Amino acid sequence: MSDVMRTVAEHRRAALDLVAPVPTETVPLGDALGRVLAEDITSGTDLPRWDNSAMDGYAVRAADTTDAGNRPVLLRVVADLPAGSAENPAVLSGTAARIMTGAPLPRGADAIVPVEETDGGTAVVRVLRPAAAGAHIRRVGEDLRAGDPVVDAGVVLGPRQLAAIASVGRDRVLVRCRARVAVLSTGTELVAPGSALRQGQIPDSNSLLLASAVRAAGGEVTSIASVGDDPAALRRLLDGLAGTVDLVVTSGGVSMGAYEVVRQVLEGRPGTAFVRVAMQPGKPQGLGVLGGGTPILCLPGNPVSAYVSFEVFVRPVLDRLAGLDPDARPVLRATVDDSWTPPSGRAQYMPVVISGPSSDPRVRRAVPGGSGSHLVAGLARADGLAIVPAGTPAVRAGDHIDVLRSV
Repeated sequence: MSDVMRTVAEHRRAALDLVAPVPTETVPLGDALGRVLAEDITSGTDLPRWDNSAMDGYAVRAADTTDAGNRPVLLRVVADLPAGSAENPAVLSGTAARIMTGAPLPRGADAIVPVEETDGGTAVVRVLRPAAAGAHIRRVGEDLRAGDPVVDAGVVLGPRQLAAIASVGRDRVLVRCRARVAVLSTGTELVAPGSALRQGQIPDSNSLLLASAVRAAGGEVTSIASVGDDPAALRRLLDGLAGTVDLVVTSGGVSMGAYEVVRQVLEGRPGTAFVRVAMQPGKPQGLGVLGGGTPILCLPGNPVSAYVSFEVFVRPVLDRLAGLDPDARPVLRATVDDSWTPPSGRAQYMPVVISGPSSDPRVRRAVPGGSGSHLVAGLARADGLAIVPAGTPAVRAGDHIDVLRSV
């Protein structure tokens, strides 16, 4: 491990250089939620496709209703048009068509009278208020014109985007494949949650933490494993993963101790580096490439360090694999409500609780102990990570600070 500390930006750049966007596939629209769109979607037609009613009511000629401000106007009902109706009756002077929201506007009509402004008649309707020409009509192309963009490539597809794509008649879309990720925790002290604990043993929370974080970031977790401080066993696991996934993420075994199994197995391989990064928590880091070109990111084992390392290094890598901009993650600017002293010469990522209105967000430390790498229970209370730049002598109440929101 080098004695020279990398900056966070340098290590992040080295991690991003390991990967490129994964391939694409075409999937049914119903299976595309959360996927990254890999094509521009444009409208093949005007939307709406025809003039239609924006209200339940009556399609009329506006001129026929002019006197309704003085006395009710009687109009003969010549048609009944529910949404989806293929009828196209003519509305002549002195007549009206009962119409439901979304139904095509019949020939001759130029306004809709809402049902509440009538007596609701089915043979003859009494119109109680005059209608202005164009009232309550949705015009052709009001939403989109043929050729207009609907959703751009690079967007993560949510319910609103899927609905917009469906509205222009598409039932399949080209998306990025989900990045296949293997999660591996190391340490003889780790046992499965729920197991009886002997002296020196702790539950393995990192596997669940990292696997859940990968899924929340849009990746597909293909395997989760835990291995003790056994170099031969770890080597077999890594050899089996090489070439089968898009990314391997490990936790633990990267520092300078006597049983740092990840570093022992990987250090010295071409393209692999174990370094110290000028950050707190998360100083010891490793990265490299396994056989078959599979990238591996090696995170420290303390839970808060693993979480911070995921947010700072792994999430941007997953974004790049998905074809997203790793620099596009929004940062919240907030006011600090308490005070603390960051470590000298290192950037600090402090778990914080966010409060206050969106126009004036405020943050405080999630736990009094701050960003200690072992304080995993405090992560449950944290809404984000406050970013304290290296060289900041103190954080004081009233200061403004950037915050990475938890996803």
